[in-house]
Amino acid sequence: MDVKTQQKSWKVAVVGAGVVGFSTAVQVAEGLPRCSVTLLADKFSPDTTSDGAAGILLVGQFPDIPLERQRRWFRDSFDHLLAIAQSQDGPEAGVLLTSGCQIFKEPPGDKRPYWWDLVFGFRFLSERELRRFPEYAFGQAFTTIKCECSGYLPWLRNRFTKAGGKVEQRKVSGLEELSPDYDVIVNCSSLGSKELARDDGVYPIRGQVLKADAPWLQHFIRDGDGKTYVYPGSRSVTLGGTRQDGDWRLGPDPADTEGILERCFRLEPSLRRGRLLGEWVGLRPGRRNPRVEREATRLGDGRGAHVVHNYGHGGWGVSLAWGTAADAAGLVRRCLQETHPHAKL
Repeated sequence: MDVKTQQKSWKVAVVGAGVVGFSTAVQVAEGLPRCSVTLLADKFSPDTTSDGAAGILLVGQFPDIPLERQRRWFRDSFDHLLAIAQSQDGPEAGVLLTSGCQIFKEPPGDKRPYWWDLVFGFRFLSERELRRFPEYAFGQAFTTIKCECSGYLPWLRNRFTKAGGKVEQRKVSGLEELSPDYDVIVNCSSLGSKELARDDGVYPIRGQVLKADAPWLQHFIRDGDGKTYVYPGSRSVTLGGTRQDGDWRLGPDPADTEGILERCFRLEPSLRRGRLLGEWVGLRPGRRNPRVEREATRLGDGRGAHVVHNYGHGGWGVSLAWGTAADAAGLVRRCLQETHPHAKL
């Protein structure tokens, strides 16, 4: 291979250092080796919203995205993380298999979510099993993956730099400021897209969780409404939670803490013997649907950088990040192919 072939030909910026941003940066750097990829963000792990995520792989359904696309996003993310869980990197990356149940006070309209056959061992709880939860009438049991981003984000960052990627701590105030220096800009700025993408459809979903020491717990329990859950992990148990739309508060609320404990104690009374380790609050990037698409026009006068968006995953960022990142990386490739139709990418 000669020197010219080895040279990087195009410059790509990825904005955002959460699980969506680093997943996208890795896939662009590995899938398009002729690109020089720089990830820019003002905050990195352990200070991102992703760091506080419970990281259980399951997902709700978005109203305006074809179901097969949503299935592909989830399947790609699940298979990617499963490969890590089954490798020697699993403990370092914070990725492990976990089993448990999701319970409902009334059976949902669709008793099987669209991803039921993508997780392992999906089945309905028996009447005998439901006696554990007197307030609940229906339940699902399955094995899925828990991805603890406090380990996974540094692992992704290392994989990104091994692929030649560069990391820059910088606050990006507008995508236009990057246009002179990059051929393609990938916006993974999460809640920051309200300003960077001028997207009024983005809003915060405040999530407060607790961390507890209760090492005897091995199986997760999740209320189907998504507001109450007990997720055992490798070092602590995550207790949740809240889903407060439009709430920008970042400090822990004592009333929320009390409510979380009361609800989780009802699901798992043994938690009363546990020890509270801490509280955490993060703002999920709410949106009616995730935005995974190209900007219709290039920045500036039409000769500036292409823009690809990948944000708005709500509380499902960990569950969908690798899948939406694959789509975003494909859009980056398409941008470059259109601009340089005869180039070998």
